[in-house]
Amino acid sequence: MIIPSMRYLASFGLSGLLATALPLSAYAAEQCGPDAMREHPPQVNFRVDNDLFGGRHQDQGYTNGAQLTLVSPNLVDYTDDPCLPRLARWVNSHLEALHPGRFEQQNMIFSLAQGIFTPTDFTRKDLIEDDRPYAGVLVASFGYNARSGDHLQTTQLTLGVVGPWAQGRQVQNAVHDVLGDEKFQGWDNQLHNEPVFMLTHERMRRWPGDASINADGWGWDAISHYGGSIGNLETKANVGGEVRFGWKLPDDFGSTPLRPAGENTAPTRGGKPSGWSWHMFATTDAAWVIRDITLDGNTFRNSHSVDKRHVVAYGGYGVAVMRGRWKFAVARYHSTREFNGQREAPVFGSFTISRSL
Repeated sequence: MIIPSMRYLASFGLSGLLATALPLSAYAAEQCGPDAMREHPPQVNFRVDNDLFGGRHQDQGYTNGAQLTLVSPNLVDYTDDPCLPRLARWVNSHLEALHPGRFEQQNMIFSLAQGIFTPTDFTRKDLIEDDRPYAGVLVASFGYNARSGDHLQTTQLTLGVVGPWAQGRQVQNAVHDVLGDEKFQGWDNQLHNEPVFMLTHERMRRWPGDASINADGWGWDAISHYGGSIGNLETKANVGGEVRFGWKLPDDFGSTPLRPAGENTAPTRGGKPSGWSWHMFATTDAAWVIRDITLDGNTFRNSHSVDKRHVVAYGGYGVAVMRGRWKFAVARYHSTREFNGQREAPVFGSFTISRSL
C-alpha cells in the first residue's frame, strides 16, 4: 500500500534529488574524521541517460533516466560509524542480514532515480498493444559495498513506485518544452500506481589484481561481474564485464555501468592521481529476465503488457576524464530487443559527472 507521503515525495520528481544530496554531504564532512575525509572522501555522482544521445529517431523505449548517488567514506562498520547519519545507522541495525562479512574496506551508497519508458509512436492517444507500455519509475536505493583487494561485493535494496505518482509524464513534458519537441500523447495509458521493491546482489573482480591507482603512465584492467535481482520491479540474473585502457587508471570497479549494482564507487586503496587522467572503456552485460514491470505490466492489476524476451544483452563504450575531485564520463549503449515485435534495438547515451567532497 502506498502511504500519502509517497505521493508527496513523487510530486517533487527529480527536483528533490539535489536537495537531498546537500545535507547528507554536509553531515559527512562535519562528522567524519580528517583521515577518513582525506583518504576516502564522500562523493556525489549525477547521471543522465537519454535515447536522443543515441542518434536521430531514438525517442522511444527507455527514453530518459536520471540518478543521483551519494557515496559514503570508508566506514568502520555500518551501525556505529559517525560518518553515517543517525537514521542510516538505525536502519542498518535492523538490516544486519544484508551486511557483508569481514572485509578490508566498506562503504554505503544512497541514490534517488527516475526512469521514463515510452512506445515509438508519440502521436497516438490510444493504447498501442504491440509496443511497450508508458511507464514512469521513481525509486530510492541504498546499498552496502565491501572490498577485499581485487574483489568487491555489493548488496542494494530499492524501494519506490511505478505509475502516475512517479511523475514520468510531467518530467518528460517539461524536458520537451525546453527542447521545443512535440509531446507524447498516450500517457493516459501508462501503468497504474504500484509500490515496487528490488533486492540486488552482485560480485565483481578486477583483473589484474595488483593494478594500482598510483601507477603513472598507460595501463589496462578488466572487471568481471555476476549477480542478480529479485522483486516486482525486476527479477533477473546477469553476468558481464568491462575492459579499460588509458592514462592513470582509477582504483575502482567500473566507469559508468548501466546495471543497478553498477553505481558502486567502492573505497580505493590510495589517493587520487595528480594531474589529468583518462581512459576508454567497453562494457557488456547479459541477463536472464524473469520479470520486468515496465514490460510485464502491473503485478496486482490488469494493465498493458508485451511479450517480453527473457534473454537480453547490451554493450556500451565510452570515455572518462578525471582531474582532482572531478570525473566526467560519456557513454553510448546498444541493447538487443527487449520484447517480441520491437521495431528497433534500443540505443541511448549517458553522461555522468562526479565530485569528491
